Amino acid sequence: MKKYIPRTIYAEKLQAYKDKDLIKVVTGLRRSGKSTLLQLFREQLKQEGVAASQIQFYNFELPENFVGKKWDDLYFGIKSKLHKDRPNYVFLDEVQNITEFERLVDGLFASENVDVYVTGSNAFLLSSELATLLSGRYIEISILPYSFQEYLIAREIDTTNAYLNFELLFFEYVNETSLPKGVELREEGYDKIYEYLEAIYLTIVEKDITQRHQIKDKRAFENIIRFVASNTGSAVSPNKISNMLKQDGQNVHRDTVENYLAYLVASFVFYKVSRFDLKGRKQLVTQEKYYLVDPGLAGYLIGKDRFRDRGHILENVVYLELLRRGYKIWTGAGRNSEVDFVCKTKTGDLKYYQVAWEISQESTLNREFGALEKIKDHYPKYLLTTDSFPQSRNGIKHLNVFQWLLGLV
Repeated sequence: MKKYIPRTIYAEKLQAYKDKDLIKVVTGLRRSGKSTLLQLFREQLKQEGVAASQIQFYNFELPENFVGKKWDDLYFGIKSKLHKDRPNYVFLDEVQNITEFERLVDGLFASENVDVYVTGSNAFLLSSELATLLSGRYIEISILPYSFQEYLIAREIDTTNAYLNFELLFFEYVNETSLPKGVELREEGYDKIYEYLEAIYLTIVEKDITQRHQIKDKRAFENIIRFVASNTGSAVSPNKISNMLKQDGQNVHRDTVENYLAYLVASFVFYKVSRFDLKGRKQLVTQEKYYLVDPGLAGYLIGKDRFRDRGHILENVVYLELLRRGYKIWTGAGRNSEVDFVCKTKTGDLKYYQVAWEISQESTLNREFGALEKIKDHYPKYLLTTDSFPQSRNGIKHLNVFQWLLGLV
């Protein structure tokens, strides 16, 4: 029997918005757990006393649910099964596969006693007519693959064991995959995980991007993906990538590169982080950084060489964790230094995070602390490293990153 790991952060959000006059839109990478989240929520509704006839669930990755059907066929089919005098819960999984899906969603949302939940594997879902049509009437819940904590839970590892080798477990986490199904496959060996990652990647590249946007130069597109994956945590620009391609004999205009990057971000393969001017307190529009949604995908894209830069791997994982915690995130740019992450909380306060693998050398220690010490405000500042015995200084909290990822500090 398949074991479900409770995705507590996301489940609580769904519960909080249940029966509210808002469409719940769950977005995220293919196979990151969106469908499972809705299935668990559906079971929770039944436990709360909602009858099975009040719940309708449609998986639009299955051709039998949509091939040969127009949006209005689906709409009237769903409407015919609704209870007029009781709440109804309608789940539309991978709704972007339906032509004119926004009209289907809008029609159901306007119906009496209907609570609508949709999922999609592409951010264009919300940059399309749906966003205009439903402005102010939906809430987006963006789901990520397993966190380090969820990964350990899935493996049934007791994190209270004082003798655990967290560094080894961390490298297994980033070397394999954080995608739920991939974690299930780990007992069958890495070859199975690799095949699984390959299948997901090819589906995203071919179905979600190449076909949708009619990309002709597939070689250049692939090279861009691998270049960005090789430079996670480093500032890149369309100009820089365009020049790199020219050196390889591929003439791709910077505007085309910019479009390709936008497609990859919209498909949740990469997350783009803008720079923040620490002195001027404003967002900058050049030299963004990109982080990969699943560290395991880097192994598939660029191989084992990526482990030479443990610091950027750790930085990628920290970024995703900050995203899970609901922060708005920038990279901090100062005159002579940079801070890895500037985060704005839901209350509008700031937090600063610097990430390094270790600070055993004095020069590294001074560089990492120094970047934070140059910021003269009184917002919290954190240095996250793998060091076992953190040493805070000048009000900057030095934390063990594994303990931080597990929510223990």
